[in-house]
Amino acid sequence: MASSAARDVIIGIDAGTSVIKAVAFARDGRQLGDFAIPNSYTTSPGGRVEQDMNRTWSDTVAALRGLAAAWPDLSRRVAAIAVTGQGDGTWLIDADGQPVAPALLWLDSRAAGLVESFRSGERNAAHYRRTGSGLNACQQGPQLAWLQAHDAETLVRAGTVFHCKDWLYFKLTGQRATDPSEAAFSCGDFRGRCFDDEAARLIGISESMRLFPDVVDGVVTTHALTPSAAAETGLPAGVPVSLGYVDVICNALGGGLYDPSPDVGCTIIGSTGMHMRLATSADDVKLNAEATGYTMPFPAPGHYAQMQSTMAATLNIDWLLDVARGVLAMEGIARSRNDLIRRLDERVLAATAGELLYHPFISDAGERGPFVSHEASAQLIGLRTRHGYWDLMRAVMEGLAFAARDCYAAMGSLPTEIRLTGGAARSRALGTILGAVLGSTIRVCRREEAGASGAAMIAAVATGLYPDMMDCAEEWVRPYLDEPQPPDAVLADRYAQLFPAYVEARLAARPVWKQLAAQRAGANHV
Repeated sequence: MASSAARDVIIGIDAGTSVIKAVAFARDGRQLGDFAIPNSYTTSPGGRVEQDMNRTWSDTVAALRGLAAAWPDLSRRVAAIAVTGQGDGTWLIDADGQPVAPALLWLDSRAAGLVESFRSGERNAAHYRRTGSGLNACQQGPQLAWLQAHDAETLVRAGTVFHCKDWLYFKLTGQRATDPSEAAFSCGDFRGRCFDDEAARLIGISESMRLFPDVVDGVVTTHALTPSAAAETGLPAGVPVSLGYVDVICNALGGGLYDPSPDVGCTIIGSTGMHMRLATSADDVKLNAEATGYTMPFPAPGHYAQMQSTMAATLNIDWLLDVARGVLAMEGIARSRNDLIRRLDERVLAATAGELLYHPFISDAGERGPFVSHEASAQLIGLRTRHGYWDLMRAVMEGLAFAARDCYAAMGSLPTEIRLTGGAARSRALGTILGAVLGSTIRVCRREEAGASGAAMIAAVATGLYPDMMDCAEEWVRPYLDEPQPPDAVLADRYAQLFPAYVEARLAARPVWKQLAAQRAGANHV
């Protein structure tokens, strides 16, 4: 390997659901280059969503080699590698390190019936108090329970259960490990930052506890890149590799959630929405009566990220854009979503605020935050003949902001400042509306690859480049935060008056959702 003085690049790997990225960062956090490979998975009846584990590794190798081709001196300069990836799911290997079956992804819903039954039972509250997380079919614990009941032979052949990033870490280092965030979220005690026997007993997977790997905190522990992985990737053997936390935690870290300022939140607006607050101790974690949301250890001593996740965020905007595209196409006019987005902010901000109520529950999977309902569906309330297309679009954006407030309210008080990241963070209209609905200052994070950056920050601290995560965040995050945008006081007052109606309407709609779902199910059987 080259001398330590020459090794000045950290590679962050982010193996997402749709794309696997390898990103090169300078020691001060500047992004030097990246290379992406489209990911792939299969869907089949029964809610099955699976991924080929060997292909995931080969695609990661291709991403690393693609990055190296763009930066020919990468092998000489690399100081550390960090890996994060899509959360949840069940990735099983045998004693020889070979996959025993395709991985179950977080999108896999075959355990939904089991989860719905559990959540209505007496053990749910005790499980929620231990894990700090509402049970969901995406989690590894329920997926293992489903495999025990329906595919026990696969578990017999398995030696270790991983998540996506854990599988890649194993291929890079030969170590069977997971991180504190995934351990606590899958089947653990969030206070102990580890797997938990009692949580496993409550959901009926005690016999599968043998599959759980060691818990390794990538902030303090690294393992060396093996010679075989070095040969495949073209990177030098012995380079320290850090196991990052799950992608949503790395996104929050790279997006600015870790900050000395009090009451900072982080909202990620992508296809789905994620709303997070930082708890500075286990006692600061706020659990809720509906047993929803998630609590995960954060890569800073004693800290935890609390989250509420909405199933659909920009999917709502995409739906309404596609309605317009469909009408234009009938007249022989072809337009892309990007074509329509160009003047979206201007037209939305020109529309009257608070004219309509929109519930953004447009996902076929229903909703999971801050309430769980598989039947939940989007709805628009208050329409009059005067309302036009841009009134609808403004209502959709306001609905996303009200959903965010609903989520933050379930975790305690509203943050005084929100760090906004994700694909829609650049929307001036959405930032303005979100800030007013929450009554919070908005700071947009301009970091392009927040997930890979957060993983690389973990490696930067683990390898001694920074003494602690706060010092690292000062250089890696703060320069990428826009100037604070205080909320519009008049708009904030209007939305504060409207928010109770948003909540009242969604509560009143639950029996209607169930009736609609029953009607659809009946129609499908005719």
